[in-house]
Amino acid sequence: MEELMDKLKGEIILQLNLEGLKNEDIDSDATLFGEGLGLDSIDALELIVLLEKNYGIKISNPADGKKIFQSIRTMAEFINENKK
Repeated sequence: MEELMDKLKGEIILQLNLEGLKNEDIDSDATLFGEGLGLDSIDALELIVLLEKNYGIKISNPADGKKIFQSIRTMAEFINENKK
């Protein structure tokens, strides 16, 4: 799980062009939106694309996004539960 979380951090940094950030700068349990990493709704769309492109996972219910994208850890758990 730690390996997947580290991989996700790198993918998010690249996908969202978070220049100046390194994997170790992102806390796996910090919130991704608002106070945490400070992502916004456009970033959420990019994360959805990342899951589809890199992991073959589609989010069927958009309401689930808030739970899935709560933190790096929740994203990794979702990937582990749903990867093909």
